[in-house]
Amino acid sequence: MIHGYTNDISWTFQNTAIRFAAEGYAAFTMDIEGHGQSDGLKAFIPDLNLVAEDFYAFFSMHKSEERYKNLPFFLFGESLGGGVCLLLHLAHPDAFDGAILLSPMCKISDKIKPPWPLPQLLTFFSWLAPTWAVVPTKELRPLSFKDPAKLELSLKNPNRYLGRPRLGTALEIVRVTSHLSERLNDVSLPFIVLHGSADVVTDPAVSKALFENAKSTDKTLKIYEGMWHALLAGEYDSDVDAIFTDIRNWLEERINKGRIR
Repeated sequence: MIHGYTNDISWTFQNTAIRFAAEGYAAFTMDIEGHGQSDGLKAFIPDLNLVAEDFYAFFSMHKSEERYKNLPFFLFGESLGGGVCLLLHLAHPDAFDGAILLSPMCKISDKIKPPWPLPQLLTFFSWLAPTWAVVPTKELRPLSFKDPAKLELSLKNPNRYLGRPRLGTALEIVRVTSHLSERLNDVSLPFIVLHGSADVVTDPAVSKALFENAKSTDKTLKIYEGMWHALLAGEYDSDVDAIFTDIRNWLEERINKGRIR
């Protein structure tokens, strides 16, 4: 399981891992570099390909354990974590049995991009001071969490980064999402992609493009009308239950019927 940008594996994200465990699944996750309890400058991600390789090593360690080595292994990623899942798959096409992608960051929504010429200026300055936290963007949390109580909980998380994006991180996210948007047709593993139609952080149109262009023969698209970015962490409980049921049913169908790879 891979969390999104500025998030970590505690608080809201851990609720999903606990829910999977309660259903009988083993759930493995760790904080991305510069997030939560991991080393590195807070919210600074100089190379997402290295992040993907960190997770590959982490997951491979658990996959090799005696009690797990003969079981199917699925990726799970939210937002930027969904993008990292795709990086993992593209680098290791046969390593995983499927992927669950929630609001995957394969492209930054035009609705939150800074206007021209700021992106060009920020690219220039990122080479001079990559760790500067000065990228002007909209505050994303109120745009991600529909349930006010869950938004409040997210904002109280002491491990969550609340500052502006760092120049180097922003440039790296733009680089990787551009790369992923050009390689959607190389995605070959079974996957389910889930997205809210009202998401203004990541673009649901890109999830539709992933579904349409991926060469996977087993692929599922779920667009939830009126829902926002944080599908499992920020929607109202009844909608979260419905989304989790869709995920569980997708997993059980592929495990019980052997439809993996």
